[in-house]
Amino acid sequence: MTSHVENSLTGADIRARLDHPVVDADGHMIECTFAVLDFVRQVGGTEIANRYEGQLELDPTGPGRRAVWVGNSGPGSIDRATAMLPKLYRARLDEAGIDYGVVYGTLALSVLRVDDDELRPVVFRAMNMLYADMFKEVSDRLTPAALIPMSDPDEAVSELEFAVNELGLKAIVVNAMLQRPAPEVLAEAPHLAHLSLDLTSPGIDVGRVYDPVWAKCVELGVVPSCHNAFRGRGSTHGSPSNYCFNSLNSFGHGSEFFCRSLIFGGVPHRFPDLKFCFLEGGAGWAAQLYNSLFEYWEKRKLDSLSRNLDPAKLDIDLLVEMAKIYGDERLTPERIRAEPHQPGTTQLFVPPEELNDFAGTGINGGRDILRIFDNNFYFGSEADDRMTAVAFDTKLNHYGAKMNAVLGSDIGHWDVPDMTKVMVEAYELVDDGFMDEEAFRDFTYGNVVRMHSGMNPAFFKGTVVEQEVASNLE
Repeated sequence: MTSHVENSLTGADIRARLDHPVVDADGHMIECTFAVLDFVRQVGGTEIANRYEGQLELDPTGPGRRAVWVGNSGPGSIDRATAMLPKLYRARLDEAGIDYGVVYGTLALSVLRVDDDELRPVVFRAMNMLYADMFKEVSDRLTPAALIPMSDPDEAVSELEFAVNELGLKAIVVNAMLQRPAPEVLAEAPHLAHLSLDLTSPGIDVGRVYDPVWAKCVELGVVPSCHNAFRGRGSTHGSPSNYCFNSLNSFGHGSEFFCRSLIFGGVPHRFPDLKFCFLEGGAGWAAQLYNSLFEYWEKRKLDSLSRNLDPAKLDIDLLVEMAKIYGDERLTPERIRAEPHQPGTTQLFVPPEELNDFAGTGINGGRDILRIFDNNFYFGSEADDRMTAVAFDTKLNHYGAKMNAVLGSDIGHWDVPDMTKVMVEAYELVDDGFMDEEAFRDFTYGNVVRMHSGMNPAFFKGTVVEQEVASNLE
């Protein structure tokens, strides 16, 4: 927190300055293992529960890896209790200056990676039943996010229907970074398969296999969100000894991976009403991706490929003529004419249409890039992230765009030592001149309401912000 902020200020003080509610797009609960196992036992029986308990007892940091502290366990223990007890969480929201919040699991982040075909459906269902039970008495101010398995599209659809239609949950989180064993290793040395994981996405290179999942999300009115961090073995964030090295920008990399895969996989084009939320990575990467797409489009759209990059159109006579003037004993006209196409450049003589990476994206110009980012994508940004200001920089972003940044408090995790200071940190963007009041309203209220209500007009029904949301949507 910067030095000019008064230590005595709380989120309640900031909330008193605002003429709008504050909706937290991403708080966190801490699940009690014994409660999780109660529901696993209920769904799958004692044997499955024992198997899962055995997995939980394994050192999650792995051989040679240092343990890390991720939750408040010291002087901030009241926040630890808050994350564990939804009724206490609700009772302290006014201190935090938050009117309503969507809450994600902590154990959930590892559950999303469970890929055991027998264990996975049981644990996912058990977790969702636990969440519905935990938050049933605080629904006016808090709602939990259901876990949706993505290893198999049919399984995802089944859990979506159960979580929404039977449990009444209205927010979801999916695993957008699927890690599967390399098929060659699985065939030759299955006992080593876990050491050779290929990273894939449900958004690209799978055809339309996941379209039933996206269609079900539209039907049920839920926003697929992701909490993916690109870290661990085989990644650029894989140190066995340094947590901060691994953590820094890992969520940004994970979110950008999923967002990019959705764009080039054509998902927003096929499902123009479907909204996605990329959590914990901030909005800085989103602004960079958005603006970079314009440059790639201009240089690699179909007519640019055909005009500027088609090797069949290489002017060999010009190369030879220039070699006569500027060549030397090695770069002779004869050698250039004999081998004009060098290995460092493409030598594939194929129709440009076969290399059109934008085919199927629905992008036919810059306005389409703007439309996708404005209609389909939302970016969870934490209170202390100054790069959120870039999301609202209309001078920087093509077409004067604003990225749909939404406040994600991350209450319950190590980076929030005091939940009553989240809104104080967030408001520094206004105090320091990086954001105006209108942008702050969008960041802490307008965008998240547009996201969830855009998918489900009844999302805020029965909540403390229902009337305010309804009046703003009219």
